[in-house]
Amino acid sequence: MDLKFSKVTRKGPIMIVTLSRPEVYNALHTDAHFELNRVFNEFAADPEQWVAIVTGAGAKAFCAGNDLKWQAAGGKRGWDTGGFAGLTSRFDLDKPVIAAVNGVAMGGGFEIALACDLIIASENATFALPEPRVGLAALAGGLQRLPRQIGLKRAMGMILTARHVTAREGHELGFVNEVVPPGEALAAAERWAETICKNSPMSIRASKQAIQKGLAVSLEQAITEQREYPAVKAMAASQDYIEGPKAFSEKRPPKWAGK
Repeated sequence: MDLKFSKVTRKGPIMIVTLSRPEVYNALHTDAHFELNRVFNEFAADPEQWVAIVTGAGAKAFCAGNDLKWQAAGGKRGWDTGGFAGLTSRFDLDKPVIAAVNGVAMGGGFEIALACDLIIASENATFALPEPRVGLAALAGGLQRLPRQIGLKRAMGMILTARHVTAREGHELGFVNEVVPPGEALAAAERWAETICKNSPMSIRASKQAIQKGLAVSLEQAITEQREYPAVKAMAASQDYIEGPKAFSEKRPPKWAGK
């Protein structure tokens, strides 16, 4: 795939996607959204890719959100079916995605991180939904995901003031999983990804899907219906479902097939 606004690196079953418009703090415009949508379509469809990491080029920014200068200059707007950066409306992805936030994560940049399953942030990372300051609103998932992830009053406190939040406070609020020294966010995210990859990818996908679908319904309905979820059924029909208990009984590391 010919990429102009992002870079993709493969490390075994781990895919690293780097948002690469450092001259504008990795802010994204329409062409970048469509490119990233293709990147994550390939990730979703490839059985050899188990975990994705998203980060930003350079040492200053993860993503400054929507490219307002591009918009103000009359640039076309919009994104593909996957949403902002190809992620914020991608509700059927059952593979884990980790945000390695290495600096500024503003507006759409914060919304990308919130759409990921884990957020690893460097100490110099800053988070905000500042859209009201420029007459906009965080409609790429921020207004829905932040209250669900940290609670209504805490989210309202961030959204209505448009204030900036440090990585440390993000950890205290509960949307950041780990805070690391500047420059170490990607390495830490890779460590998390490698740990995830020690587990069966079929089990990981079943677990993520059961959580996502389960949160959208009552507890009773979730527990009753979870065995009918596609990823759970795929896990139960997989080679890994046999390999896991067999490896345990033989006291050896499992050899996951991912199918």
